[in-house]
Amino acid sequence: MEPQGKERYYLVKEDILPEALLKTIQAKELLVRGRVKTVGEAVDRVSLSRSAFYKYKDGIHSLSQLDRENLVTLSFDLEHRSGILSRVLGMIAGREANVLTIHQSIPLQGMANVMITAEISQMKGELDDLLAAVREIDGVKASAVIGRG
Repeated sequence: MEPQGKERYYLVKEDILPEALLKTIQAKELLVRGRVKTVGEAVDRVSLSRSAFYKYKDGIHSLSQLDRENLVTLSFDLEHRSGILSRVLGMIAGREANVLTIHQSIPLQGMANVMITAEISQMKGELDDLLAAVREIDGVKASAVIGRG
């Protein structure tokens, strides 16, 4: 028996889900993609009641929403010299991680901090190995994982 208050999750094939749950997912996707502006428009478009939408919206998610578990945010301290960031990005891409965002601070005293968010579900090798390899690049002074998911 599960301890009280602990959430449990199941992976279920779409064809066995009740219609209200499927329509809730469809309505959420319409909202996320900007095809409708309001919940009212979304539920009208998929023929779902507002009460059903609000009942289920926080409890059902498409599998693609769970991909966030494969996101990692990395921090690097780089010397302010030409080509260093390019070599870091090349190393990440070479391991088949997909760079989603890059944020670089203005260099101060010859150093810049770069934060990179990457999707790592297809990455070859371990994250620690990638960070160690990046630290070997001339001009990289520090590398760390600062967030997951």
